[in-house]
Amino acid sequence: MNVAFFLIPKQDVIYLKINSTMRQAIEKMEFHRYSAIPLIDDQGCYRGTITEGDLLWKLKNTPGLNFQNTQSIRLTEIEQHIQNYPVSISSRMEDLISRAVEQNFIPVVDDQKIFIGIVRRREILEYCTKALGMLESLPFKD
Repeated sequence: MNVAFFLIPKQDVIYLKINSTMRQAIEKMEFHRYSAIPLIDDQGCYRGTITEGDLLWKLKNTPGLNFQNTQSIRLTEIEQHIQNYPVSISSRMEDLISRAVEQNFIPVVDDQKIFIGIVRRREILEYCTKALGMLESLPFKD
């Protein structure tokens, strides 16, 4: 099975530029109800994932920081505590599964490290349960 089979393309993914502000991240996460968002640089390369936890740690550890002044904090100033490692578009299913154990989504990059989309854990689990013949017997099937 190919990574491209599971790929949600970049144009359908919520992401932020690495030079966005903390406030933009908070508002985008709130609006889309996400707890983590991929970050890309000006060249389109994947540069990590910002999480709610990263934002909370920054808020906790920065004296005087409140929601009103988060527009002055760039995401480059916020430590990423969890690393969501990307896979190449040419990766194998085994690579996706091993990453899905630790990550809710897996960023996908091309040969030049340009961010091209994500693969969600959900699609990987659905594929695995179908491959094992379990999907029809699960009570939460769509």
